[in-house]
Amino acid sequence: MSDVRIAVGPRKYAIACAPEDADKVRRLGEVIDAHYAKLGPMRAAQEADNLVLAALFLADELDEARTQAREADVALGEARSEAEQACNDAANAQRRAETRLREAREKSGNGRAELHAEIETLRKAEEHARRENARLKSEIAELKEAARHQHDLFGGPGESEAHSDALAETLEKLALRAEAAAKALEGRR
Repeated sequence: MSDVRIAVGPRKYAIACAPEDADKVRRLGEVIDAHYAKLGPMRAAQEADNLVLAALFLADELDEARTQAREADVALGEARSEAEQACNDAANAQRRAETRLREAREKSGNGRAELHAEIETLRKAEEHARRENARLKSEIAELKEAARHQHDLFGGPGESEAHSDALAETLEKLALRAEAAAKALEGRR
């Protein structure tokens, strides 16, 4: 144990304390002495009364410090609560954004797949139309050739030629319609 001497007002006091607390006791003694000095001309005749007034000054400061500490704790709690809410809001916003992104990617992927499927269908339809067009042209050519060599039982070559021309014209119109259908399919791509 150490004895630390402190001065409060006109008196000196010996305070017993652990050696590691000696500096702290001196500082606290200086604080008490500073509050004692605030009494100035209002000092009472009894030294004990003056010490009680100095202690009241200290108690008032302590009360204010505790009030400020409580208010700071409340403010800190509110700030933590707001920070937690902000973190939760940010996490929720991130989850919503990730969900929207995932949905957009899925929608985009599905849309692409649908477009590729439609393009493939149109390609197949176009190829089929081209083959059908080629087949019809070949058939028209065969019919024209056959019509030139064929004679009607009741008519002569002149009538047969007129009939062949009408048939060729009808077949030509049919071929043009098939080509137009193929081009329309090509235009849809």
